[in-house]
Amino acid sequence: MAYTTSDFRRGLKIEWEGKPYEILEFQHVKISKNQPTVRTRLKDLTTGRVFEVNFRAGEKFEKPDLQEKEMQFLYKEKGQYVFMDLEDYDQVYLREEEVGEAAKFLKENLNVYIIYYRGKVIGIDLPNIVELEVIDTEPGVRGDTVGSATKPATLETGAVIQVPLFINKGDKIKVDTRTGEYIERAV
Repeated sequence: MAYTTSDFRRGLKIEWEGKPYEILEFQHVKISKNQPTVRTRLKDLTTGRVFEVNFRAGEKFEKPDLQEKEMQFLYKEKGQYVFMDLEDYDQVYLREEEVGEAAKFLKENLNVYIIYYRGKVIGIDLPNIVELEVIDTEPGVRGDTVGSATKPATLETGAVIQVPLFINKGDKIKVDTRTGEYIERAV
């Protein structure tokens, strides 16, 4: 299946120059007599590098050969992350470089999708929202708010994010894994 620039949307994955990319942003541009172009911010799915490129309107792209397998994160040991395939219960070991930024939000028994490109792991798709426990944060001072004041909090996975002043150590919160931002207190 081929895509054209009119199919572009955020999150669409395309193959360009023999590599898989994800479209982060795009804008259709028409400047007077020139041919219309599409300004695009792409993320290289194999390296994580983000850059901008312009395409001619109507240019065609192939769908990349990506496979996703649902797996469960089991544990981290000696710099390797261990996942279990939910279909055949095989264990897959990934290095820290392969897990990347997703490590900030990996909690034991969390189901994720491992993304393969031509048989090689290129990333992990986390759920958009995860519930994590705050293991360390300064106590909020009553009346010390002007607008929406925040403070740093360390989560059970080791990630440090900004949370509202009313969040305390031991609270469970919901975090957006795409942005790394606090959403709300978990019930």
